[in-house]
Amino acid sequence: MESGKPPEPREPGPGAETAAVPRWAEAKTFHDNLAPKKKPKSPKPQNAVTIAVSSRALFRMDEEQRIYAEQGVEEYVRYQLEHENEPFSPGPAFPFVKALEAVNRQLRELYPDSEDLFDIVLVTNNHAQVGVRLINSINHYDLFIERFCMTGGNSPICYLKAYHTNLYLSADAEKVQEAIDEGIAAATVFSPSRDVAVSQSQLRVAFDGDAVLFSDESERIVKAHGLDRFFEHEKAHENKPLAQGPLKGFLEALGRLQKKFYSKGLRLECPIRTYLVTARSAASSGARALKTLRSWGLETDEALFLAGAPKGPLLEKIRPHIFFDDQMFHVAGAQEMGTVAAHVPYGVAQTPRRTVPMKAPAAQ
Repeated sequence: MESGKPPEPREPGPGAETAAVPRWAEAKTFHDNLAPKKKPKSPKPQNAVTIAVSSRALFRMDEEQRIYAEQGVEEYVRYQLEHENEPFSPGPAFPFVKALEAVNRQLRELYPDSEDLFDIVLVTNNHAQVGVRLINSINHYDLFIERFCMTGGNSPICYLKAYHTNLYLSADAEKVQEAIDEGIAAATVFSPSRDVAVSQSQLRVAFDGDAVLFSDESERIVKAHGLDRFFEHEKAHENKPLAQGPLKGFLEALGRLQKKFYSKGLRLECPIRTYLVTARSAASSGARALKTLRSWGLETDEALFLAGAPKGPLLEKIRPHIFFDDQMFHVAGAQEMGTVAAHVPYGVAQTPRRTVPMKAPAAQ
């Protein structure tokens, strides 16, 4: 062996270069798994289907609400600050929000550059100091909620149109009524009496017809003149579309997103499914409801005409993430069967409270 002479460099043997490729790919995969996942970009509000959710609809805040009612706002804020690292438990709107996000993931895969998505806004009259606990809770459950509106004791309803809100859900009936009076689709959300598993891969939304999707025209006739006159009226006006109700625009928005899946040949695998669940009778008054939807260019995947039978048992089979109705006894019946039900305070069924005519919806 010759001393002091450096060894000759050796050429890599056959296959050495290709062998390095898998090792590089493995290293890159390992690094990518360590790196924090990049969150998707929020869509512009004017392009999205915006769902505004109150903090008490999204999370359970029963103890916090009790402290506020019994001890006042200062003690409430102090309690929230002391517990800000403890996430809230999921509230009645939580499964609905998770289902919205599941739909968004599929839309982003099919349309990477599209902003035609659900956008969730947390709307609350909480003090901004409580925001840290809300943010911690959202991060704990890995929710994608980037837009907040915290109004420090003032009503948040005046901001809803600025957020291009398509639907507002709250546990506060007065705030919901205020939103309805402003022409914004809104409902008071109630927790079910028992927990029922809902789909993790398909958003299911069930609607009552009259005073929810449609106006309360027909309910007024029932209330004033009885069922026989109602059936006569519906038969005579079968080909005249009903006026729109407060949630017609939300069904329209759902239909727009459904069509994005249909255009990819995914009608049967669509992750959004809608239901009309109405007390109407199919033979006596069902045609007008279906023809009204058709005249709007809308449809529901399923239409269930119950002819006055209870809605709860059917909803138990459907297992929707949310069910909208204008009458509290239907809401209560749904709750008993484990359905998250939402009360829409619109129409003649809400009397003796003053019924305010719907304002034209804000431009989206």
